[in-house]
Amino acid sequence: MDAKNIKVAGFGGQGVMMFGQILAYSATKDGINGLWFPSYGPETRGGTANCSVIVSEKQINSPVFKNADHLVAFNLPSLEKFKEHMANKGLVLYNSSLIEEEIKLDNATVVGVPINDIANELGNIKVANMVMMGAYLQLTHLFSDETIEAIIKKILGERKADLVQINKEALEAGKTFVKKLGVKYA
Repeated sequence: MDAKNIKVAGFGGQGVMMFGQILAYSATKDGINGLWFPSYGPETRGGTANCSVIVSEKQINSPVFKNADHLVAFNLPSLEKFKEHMANKGLVLYNSSLIEEEIKLDNATVVGVPINDIANELGNIKVANMVMMGAYLQLTHLFSDETIEAIIKKILGERKADLVQINKEALEAGKTFVKKLGVKYA
C-alpha cells in the first residue's frame, strides 16, 4: 500500500478528531504505520478543528504534508480551506447536509454525503462522523469492518459501550449510501 495523506476537517464537536484517531489506530492494529496530528482553532466546540493522518507501510518521518490524497470535510469553511491542497487523483468527501452546492474538482473524485441527515434518521446526530467513516471506508477500502469496530469499542470504552451498536449502524448507513450512489474510487 502506498502512503495515504488524509486531511479531516470541520467544526469542533463534529467528531473530526475521533475520525482521525480511528484511522491512525486502525493502521497500528493492522500492523502498519499510522500517525495522527491534531490542530485546533482558538475555541473547542464550534471552532475550527482539523487533523492530519498518515497511513503507510513505510516509516513515517514527519506529520506534515503539503497535499492530501484524501480530504474529509465536515463543513464548507474546511472544504474551502483545504480543497486547493489535493494530490492528483485524490478523494474529497464532504458533508452535503451542510454544503448544499455541488462541488467539482478537476484533480479529484468528489462525493457529497448527507451525514447529518442520515445520522438524524438513525436517531443520534452525534454519529454523523461514523456515517462519514462508513462512506470513506466504502470508497477507499482502507480498513476492514472488524478493525474499525474494534477501534471504536476501544475508544468508547466500557463507559460508553452502549454506543457501539449505533456507531456500527452509522458505519453501515454511510457504506450503503455510497453503494447506492454507485461511485467507485479505490
